[in-house]
Amino acid sequence: MKKYLLIISLAFSSILSAQSPIEVGQMQLNGGVGFSNYGLPVYLGLDYGLMDDISIGGEFSFRSYNDNIFGTKYRHSIIGISANGNYHFNTLLNLESKYDVYAGLNVGFYVWSSSNNYPGGRASGLGLGLQIGGRYYFTENWGINLEIGGGNAASGGKIGISYRF
Repeated sequence: MKKYLLIISLAFSSILSAQSPIEVGQMQLNGGVGFSNYGLPVYLGLDYGLMDDISIGGEFSFRSYNDNIFGTKYRHSIIGISANGNYHFNTLLNLESKYDVYAGLNVGFYVWSSSNNYPGGRASGLGLGLQIGGRYYFTENWGINLEIGGGNAASGGKIGISYRF
């Protein structure tokens, strides 16, 4: 009986053990597509474990879409370069390392170009935003990611895949 209790308690403690999803000095590559009112953004980013439960990162995004205003067709493209910082709640919530729940801030610069002298023009400029997201690592290194937020290249959200190395 003591053996069974020991095995059950060891199994249960390994399930509940919290570990940071991105260790200090570890990097993670992210890529995917976003949700936006302005086309379908694609993104590629890199996160770095700065300290326990805190990561910083950068992201490159691109999207293009078409408008038709009073019979005139316009083509728009937006390129974004941004930086982000996230707090990972795994330790606080006592989550397994295969899960990653985070929230943070982002700041970026977006270059918006439009064809045919688009009326009212869209301006390039600085973007500030917040994000909250989660990942599920289905292997030691590979995971899927879902994030919602605003103010960034994929305002509304994004879905993608992550590889930590």
